[in-house]
Amino acid sequence: MRVLALGGAGGMGRHLCRTALHLDGIDELTVADLDETAAHRFAAELTTPGSPVQVRALGLDVTDPAALHSALTRADAVVNTVGPFYRFGVPVLTAAIDARCHYLDICDDWEPTAAMLGLSARARAAGVTAVIGMGATPGLSNLLAVYAARELDSVHDLVTGWNVEAGGLDATGPGVSAAIVHGIAQMTGTIRVLRDGRYTDERPLRRTPLDYPGLGRRTAWTFGHPEPITLPRTLAATTSVNVTTGSRSFLAFMRATRWAVDHRVLSPARAARLAQTAERRLPSPPLDRLVGPDRLPPLFALATGTHAGRPASVGVALCHFPGTTMGAVTGIPLAVALEQLTTGALTAPGVHAPEAALDPDRYFAALAPHCPGAPRPEAMTAITRSWDPDPATAYRTAITDALAAH
Repeated sequence: MRVLALGGAGGMGRHLCRTALHLDGIDELTVADLDETAAHRFAAELTTPGSPVQVRALGLDVTDPAALHSALTRADAVVNTVGPFYRFGVPVLTAAIDARCHYLDICDDWEPTAAMLGLSARARAAGVTAVIGMGATPGLSNLLAVYAARELDSVHDLVTGWNVEAGGLDATGPGVSAAIVHGIAQMTGTIRVLRDGRYTDERPLRRTPLDYPGLGRRTAWTFGHPEPITLPRTLAATTSVNVTTGSRSFLAFMRATRWAVDHRVLSPARAARLAQTAERRLPSPPLDRLVGPDRLPPLFALATGTHAGRPASVGVALCHFPGTTMGAVTGIPLAVALEQLTTGALTAPGVHAPEAALDPDRYFAALAPHCPGAPRPEAMTAITRSWDPDPATAYRTAITDALAAH
C-alpha cells in the first residue's frame, strides 16, 4: 500500500513515519511537509538499503487544493498530522474522500469533529475508510472508555482524562507548535460537552470532582476535545466530558492564560508563543514520570452507571506508553491504526471515531510491542471497579508492576 504522511516531518509525523517503516502492508511511504527541505532531510534519514519500504519526500501545502489532490491520487491511504484540525480537518478529509484515498488522523479539536463525521455517507459512497482522532487523546482514551463502559450494565457519565504536563513537545522548527495552538483554543472561549443528554457550550477549565475506583476523590478540569462529541454516539452516555489534570502551578498558568485571552489582553497567537517559550525553558517531564500508585494516571477513562442494579463506577488506566513525549504517544498509536488498515483489519467504509471502528483488545495487543519492555497485552491497562473487594490494592499493584517494567 502507498501511504502519504501529511506533516510527516513534524513532531508527531516523525514518530508515525519511523514506526510505519516496520509495519506490514506498506510498500511506499511519502513524507509530505510544508517544509520541503525538512521533508527531504527526514526522508533521507528513513531510507535504508534493503528496506522493503520505498521512502519519498514531497513539499506540500495542504491549503493548495490542486497540489493536495494530486498527492492524494497517488496514494492508497493518507495519515494526517497537520494541525490545528479546526482549520485543516474538514478540507483535508474532504479532499481524501474525493480522491478515493483512505484516511486516518489525530484530530484533537471538537469543533470540526461533527462535520467530519457528517461526511460518512460521502466516504461510504466513495469506498473510503476514515478514522479521525486516533492519537493518544483522543484515540487511546476512546478505547479505554470502551473498556470502562463494557463493565457496566448502563452508562451515565463518561470522563476521559489526561495530564496536561504529560510529555514534552517534539518541536522540529522555529514556528509555534500546532499542539500549542490547539491547547490555547481548547482552554479559552467555550467548549462543547454533553450534560444530562444535552450538548451545551460552556467555559473550559471547569472544576470537576472525580471518584476514581482505587484512588478515591480527585479533582480535574474540563478541556475542549472530541471525546464528548463521539463517545455518546457509540456508548450511550448521557453526560460526557474530557478533563485534564496537572500541578497547581501549571493549572494556575492555564487559568491566567484563559483570562488574558478571553479578556483580549493577549491574542491567541501571542498566548501560544508565550506558552511555547515557557515549555522550551521549563520542559514538561517525561510521561512515565507522571505514573504513580497514588495519583490519577496520565491517561484514563472513568465511567459511572449501574452494575447488578446498583450505582457503580469503573476506571481504566493506560499503564504502558509507546514513548515519553507527546509526539511519540500520539504518532505511534496512529501508526498502529494504520497497520490495521494496511493489513485488512480495518475495512468498514465511512468516517468513524476510534471507538466505532477499532476493537480495543486487538488494538492494544498490536500497540504493546511498541512499548518499552513489550508488555503482555493484558498488562497494557489497569481496570478497577467500585464493586471489587479491594480496588485500591488492585490499582496500586497494576501501577507498581507497570513502573517496574519501565
